[in-house]
Amino acid sequence: MKITFPHMGNTYIPIKALFDDLGVETVVPPKCSKKTLELGTKYAPELICLPLKINLGNYIESIEKGADTIAIVGSCGPCRFGYYSEVQKEILRDLGYNVEIVVLEIPEGDIVEFCNRIGKITNTKNPIKIMKCFANAMKVLRKINGFEEKVLRLRPYEVNKGDIDELYHQLVKKLEDSTGSKAMIHHMDWAMGRLQEVPLDRKRDVLKVGIVGEIYTVIDDFSNLDIGKKLNDMGVEVHKSLSAGEWMTDVIYYRSIGTSRERRIWDAAEPYVQVCIGGHGRETIGNTVRYAEEGYDGVIQLMPFTCMPEIVSMSIMPKVQEEKNIPVLSLMIDEMTGEAGYQTRLEAYIDLLRNRREKNKSKKSN
Repeated sequence: MKITFPHMGNTYIPIKALFDDLGVETVVPPKCSKKTLELGTKYAPELICLPLKINLGNYIESIEKGADTIAIVGSCGPCRFGYYSEVQKEILRDLGYNVEIVVLEIPEGDIVEFCNRIGKITNTKNPIKIMKCFANAMKVLRKINGFEEKVLRLRPYEVNKGDIDELYHQLVKKLEDSTGSKAMIHHMDWAMGRLQEVPLDRKRDVLKVGIVGEIYTVIDDFSNLDIGKKLNDMGVEVHKSLSAGEWMTDVIYYRSIGTSRERRIWDAAEPYVQVCIGGHGRETIGNTVRYAEEGYDGVIQLMPFTCMPEIVSMSIMPKVQEEKNIPVLSLMIDEMTGEAGYQTRLEAYIDLLRNRREKNKSKKSN
């Protein structure tokens, strides 16, 4: 068995760690590229979400590298993500790819059942081993998410431009060349230590922007045209409201005891939306409110074109902006999004935020 999985930012790294530890050979999809997107766009329904198209491209490229099994995460609820696995199954079969497709539905709060499902595709019947390997993979996921978060916060302050990017690329290369969670954790601890040593100029006048929206486009730099780095290069400290590590921790652990880490976010969204509207639509509103209350200069909402939950959230945003006094830029992304126009919109938005900050300073001084 040679198993593959979606790229989804750097989430492929802990997934590889999990299967490495369980002794399953993996085929990591090539780094997402124009070819990946073209393949997915060619065979996917025209108006389907961008993440499905990219995932489909990932799978086709991996199959061409020898993968014979695909692990697809399933879901449910008012979001088309729940249909991804079935749509992708049919497309790949129509294309004549003779691969086994395994849907790993994540039963909320039932980690034992989730481990049982992993065991079925890894031929591992030892539940203790599965849970240990899964816990180590989660540790890898949380560490890499933590490193990425620090990069987005610190990069605008670096004295020698490019130091953090070089370290980041070194880390990714080491992780991709590693086998198993133990080696990966060692490399991430090394990189985190090096990151603390990067010279910073904390006196710089740096804006703070929060990024909200659909989880795939928030965390996947190929999908969002590397918005975090673009903003960092403009002198903006960035915080992403979503990460794969936090989402998995919430689904697997917190909901097993009947609670959720997202309840505080739902509470913040309560005045504007009281029910789940699919995906992370409610969280988009709640996180925007929290960013406003925490003094952020602005919020950027990212979503794939035709994403229903985020379109609903976008319709609520004007009221949130007015009542919380925070500028919000909503960006829809698909395979036709041009980088030049995207960059121009970001630059104009950041100029607006800087002018707004200066006006606020002038008012306070008067």
